[in-house]
Amino acid sequence: MVKLGAHADQMNKKKEIKIELFSVTDGEIIAIEDVADPVFSEKMMGDGFAMEPTSEIVLAPVTGQLFQVADTLHAYGILTEEGIEVLVHVGLDTVTLRGEGFTSSLRRGMLVKQGEPLVQMDSDYLISRGCKLTISVVVINGSSDLYHYELNKEEHAVAGKTLALTVFKSIEK
Repeated sequence: MVKLGAHADQMNKKKEIKIELFSVTDGEIIAIEDVADPVFSEKMMGDGFAMEPTSEIVLAPVTGQLFQVADTLHAYGILTEEGIEVLVHVGLDTVTLRGEGFTSSLRRGMLVKQGEPLVQMDSDYLISRGCKLTISVVVINGSSDLYHYELNKEEHAVAGKTLALTVFKSIEK
């Protein structure tokens, strides 16, 4: 019988969970580093992905409970069953619109399923007010060494169907 060393014992105590985040709209999936806002591109809020939308309905990238719905309807926080906190931020500089250009009936505490609508945006209105349409999807509690990410860049992503980002989290057994 071969005795395992302490290192091997530690290896057996680690487990990894995998969370898949899907495209939130039709359009192009881009790296979070390519967003024209340093809050996102420099990962100040966390890692993730972004989309340049070609449709106006924004879907939930994962299933979970809404822990945040901005009064201005431009941002949604979703807590997954695995404890991953995902922020969906619609547009850049859209907070200044105070909810104009957005339609949603969702409220904090509601359960959303992956692929269900979060909000509808009026792209023409947002553009006419000088806002960019870029949608950022960020894991806001995943900046530790326990997390790593695999981005699926895609020029023609389909809302709710195209895998955008896989999140891996190491956990103790």
